[in-house]
Amino acid sequence: MRAKVEYPCRNIKQVFGYDKVRYRGLAKNRNRLYQLAAFSNLLIVWKELRT
Repeated sequence: MRAKVEYPCRNIKQVFGYDKVRYRGLAKNRNRLYQLAAFSNLLIVWKELRT
């Protein structure tokens, strides 16, 4: 179970640069995290479809 969660977290942190949270307000940080999670899911699906 943990391995399924670690790969998207790696994408969000390393590929999309979400290693530090900047103070923008809770709503803006939450929306940015949701957006990066969606991009991470798209990246994973895109890599799966290519193989």
